[in-house]
Amino acid sequence: MRIGLLTEGGYPYATGEARLWCDRLVRGLPQHEFEIYALSRSAEQERARVPLPEHVTRVRTAPLWAPADDGRTYSRRERRRFVDCFKELVRGICAGEAQPFAAGLYGLAGLSREQGGMYAALRSESAVRALESACRAPGAARTVQTAQVADLLEFVDELEVVLRPLSLDWYEENARAGGGLGEADICHATAGGVGALPGLLAKRFFGVPLLVTEYGVQLRAHYLTQLDTHGEPGTRPAVRALLAALHLRLATEIYARADFLTPGNAHARRWQERCGATRERLRTVHPGMEADRFATVGEAADCGDPDTLVWVGRAEPAKDLIALLHAFAEVRLAAPGTRLRIFATAVVPDYLAGCRALAAQLFPDEAADSVTVGENPVTFEEIGGPDAPTTAEAYGAGRVVVLSSVIEGFPNTLVEAMLCGRATVSTDVGAVCEVIGGTGLVVPPRNPRALAEACLSLMRDPERAQRLGAAARARALELFTVEQNVAAFQEIYLRLLAKGSVRPDGEIPFASPPEARVPGHWTSPTWAPAEPSPEAAV
Repeated sequence: MRIGLLTEGGYPYATGEARLWCDRLVRGLPQHEFEIYALSRSAEQERARVPLPEHVTRVRTAPLWAPADDGRTYSRRERRRFVDCFKELVRGICAGEAQPFAAGLYGLAGLSREQGGMYAALRSESAVRALESACRAPGAARTVQTAQVADLLEFVDELEVVLRPLSLDWYEENARAGGGLGEADICHATAGGVGALPGLLAKRFFGVPLLVTEYGVQLRAHYLTQLDTHGEPGTRPAVRALLAALHLRLATEIYARADFLTPGNAHARRWQERCGATRERLRTVHPGMEADRFATVGEAADCGDPDTLVWVGRAEPAKDLIALLHAFAEVRLAAPGTRLRIFATAVVPDYLAGCRALAAQLFPDEAADSVTVGENPVTFEEIGGPDAPTTAEAYGAGRVVVLSSVIEGFPNTLVEAMLCGRATVSTDVGAVCEVIGGTGLVVPPRNPRALAEACLSLMRDPERAQRLGAAARARALELFTVEQNVAAFQEIYLRLLAKGSVRPDGEIPFASPPEARVPGHWTSPTWAPAEPSPEAAV
């Protein structure tokens, strides 16, 4: 089976989202042929790639960060066609209507496929005027109606990046180049939004089945990004409203047209259902972790230091280390000998500096006598040091692992702690309750007192902590391993292929033998029975 794997800002690059699970998926299905179609987000990201297995037969990349001006200018007839399609697209965006948006999107896709990129056309006066008319038209959102010229120009710049996949040459069937997405048996988009757009076009042009996997909902991520960046004073609300409407319409179209959707958790599934995905096309497939990395710690009789709390993750505001430090202050009042070890896998420097300053203020260095050097009960450490050379040993340093986030998608660190057989105390955000499933304690976010009480209850009852840790490991081994993840996608691939794709040209999958693609003597018709000559017929 030939799988066209669509990625955005991740695999096969060494950094970015979805890198690890994509690599595990590809390596776990060596019986299939994978072609990777990757959208990159920066020049720095493109400098390093992960080693690829032999059954990855092709890698095609396109940047979302570089200017896409190909010097193409349209003729008068093509400009009229562009304006007609663009008016439909922006009408769908501004008025929140699905049908005009889809008509405009596929119309622009057909124009780009035939005539080349739209960089110059999108920056033309005709495009800006069409956008302005859509913003002023009856039915447009109130905030959109306030858009000024500067807002329109900024939005068109963002729109060009989103529509850039329409102008790629990934869709054409080219024997010399080895084919494109049109020859794939299945397109598997590893994210929604812009990353799934090439698969949407391959389905439109060639009828290739489209599978969309979302472990973090791209629409939700866009909303959060807008709050972090465009929410600063001086930013125009009309731009935010236009961008939100654009990404909502794109997500809705992808969810409506995809043959199958695999959210990574119930939280992502609810987002997809609210945007129009039907339940019969949905199946939750949890991410897979490499359980062997944590087997030594998870199966050990030692349950870690009973007086140590452990936190592992990225030191950033969403993880709410401030609340954790205040909770630990209450823990120390009840249990003075307790320690908190914070292992930062990555950091936001200013935030980490603020956490260090707060820890120094809340917990002055302590010494056993007048000659011993004092130590702070809170330590900030990095994985790879002498005390914690591996991630598993970082979790194994304490009996209780804490997750204090206020924003969380799928909590990978929580699953790792479960695989290590540790009792956990977590905040009720994202997919935490779904993951923990009753094998740990869950408290409301931004509530240091509740966090402290839950930690103390486990530290005072070591037998309960041990039982919860064992149950957590059993649950993680059942639901969150690489093996279950790969097996689920293998089943879905076969299901999509068995269902049969209706291609515009009427081609049946596997109608021609696989060796017909291999250059050389394999392409000769010797495998087929010889046709009788005219003389023989006489």
